[in-house]
Amino acid sequence: MFRRLDAAAVPAAGATVRVTVDGTALECRETDTVAAILFAAGMAACRDTAVSGAARGPFCMMGVCYDCLVSIDGRPNQQACMTRVRDGMRIERQPGAREVAA
Repeated sequence: MFRRLDAAAVPAAGATVRVTVDGTALECRETDTVAAILFAAGMAACRDTAVSGAARGPFCMMGVCYDCLVSIDGRPNQQACMTRVRDGMRIERQPGAREVAA
């Protein structure tokens, strides 16, 4: 459903970073957002709703809808569409209800 406009282009040397998504290593562009790498890897859902368990994924891609919440480096409720990837980042889907920080 989603694809890069320049899918055939190979990133320049040094322009990639390595992240893990739910334990799976991915190499991606250093300029990508977390939401972009999820789409590029074929993962449309970032979280599940608390009530019905329905899968939710990036929708607005501009930080308004909060459907793209993921856990990044152990911190829950991070907006995937507003967070740029960095080398070594650990990203996890966020199932069920969001955790509220005390």
